[in-house]
Amino acid sequence: MQETLNYINENKQRFVDELFELLRIPSISADPAYKDDVLKCADVVAEHLKNAGSDNVEVCQTKGYPIVFGEKILDKNLPTVLVYGHYDVQPADPLELWKKPPFEPYIEKTELHPEGAIFARGSADDKGQFFMHLKAFEAMMKTHTLPCNVKFILEGEEEVGSVSLGDFVNENKEKLSCDCILISDTHIYSNEQPTVTTGLRGLSYVEVEVEGPNRDLHSGLYGGAVPNPIHVLSRMIANLIDEDGHITIDGFYDNVETVSNEDRAEMNKLKDNPEEFKKSIGLNGVEGEKGYTTLERTSIRPTLDCNGIWGGYTGEGAKTVIPSKAFAKISMRLVPYQTPEEITEKFTKYFEKIAPENVKVKITPHHGGMPYVLPTDTKEFLAAKQAMESAFGKEVLPYRGGGSIPITAMFEQVLGAKSVLMGFGLDSDAIHSPNEHYGLFNFYKGIESIPQFFENYSK
Repeated sequence: MQETLNYINENKQRFVDELFELLRIPSISADPAYKDDVLKCADVVAEHLKNAGSDNVEVCQTKGYPIVFGEKILDKNLPTVLVYGHYDVQPADPLELWKKPPFEPYIEKTELHPEGAIFARGSADDKGQFFMHLKAFEAMMKTHTLPCNVKFILEGEEEVGSVSLGDFVNENKEKLSCDCILISDTHIYSNEQPTVTTGLRGLSYVEVEVEGPNRDLHSGLYGGAVPNPIHVLSRMIANLIDEDGHITIDGFYDNVETVSNEDRAEMNKLKDNPEEFKKSIGLNGVEGEKGYTTLERTSIRPTLDCNGIWGGYTGEGAKTVIPSKAFAKISMRLVPYQTPEEITEKFTKYFEKIAPENVKVKITPHHGGMPYVLPTDTKEFLAAKQAMESAFGKEVLPYRGGGSIPITAMFEQVLGAKSVLMGFGLDSDAIHSPNEHYGLFNFYKGIESIPQFFENYSK
């Protein structure tokens, strides 16, 4: 292991330089204007896999963007780890809020990253994190210390719902067969308190439409006499959560997992600093479901949020209309034993029930995903915990994340393997936001931890 760590230390600057080249490619999967860049990025990732020592590297075509596959099979009797990541990134808008252009990476020191952080779209989500695996693999190959088989599956559609991944996995079960899956697309609690993510919430995402009059109306001629869809929709959304932070949808909590007091106490060993939490996002106070800590609200409890609302005239100047329609996008984060199908159906029935008779409503379901939990008594968790403790020199605690990675449940269902969520970012890395960044400390700790995970898991 020391030889591997020496190789990593000797090549740190080159690893960063190569990551910069990858970050310069605007592989935005959501915008067709960047199609050529996404395809170029897939080819570049494949080349990095080959250079690191992978065999059978393929850029596999799908109905959407390609999936990059590679493997190194030492001995079929050894365990096999499947590494998952994604090379596509979120759109960079609004561009004016970036300090520098989002696809021109640079390093800058911050309060949380005194050693410097890499600023660029995709630096933390997920190019910087999956690139750690390629460099850790390279280090093991160059020092002849790879202890088990490894496969890579790197997709280009994660930011648009992994629309082709399910079919690809189902059609390639033998190619992807493995004993566990290793994913770095999550974060740790802090650099002072490293964690392994042991749970993720699921997701139900819907778009709603409220229709009033059959056309936009003059607000002087009709104002005060007809329902305004924006007003109606706003009241309906406000009524989805009560004053105690409780979601009012009928039956919403029927299948929610009851987390034991012991597990809640273990979870709250993490040093929750309310003042630091508020400061980090520029708030004077927090809110949420009554009876739960901030840590619990963002991990073991389901939520409902309005992600966007629009209607009527929003251009320059004034246009005095009562709009015909108003729209909103709503997401619900789910916990174990809830399913997106169940919650979407309950939301639809309830939203239709609370709608006034003088408007029409339409609910359009979008993508969803199942929650996921990795038990802390599994060999996968223990291998990750011990690997990170070796790298950080500190106790590593279990941590349930609030986000969703729907493919984890799919992987387990199709491949029969548990996913280890060994991410190294921080929740302050501004992923999906302007000035996304990833600490050099975190990048290097990831590269150091991954070979130790392989060694621990193999044992």
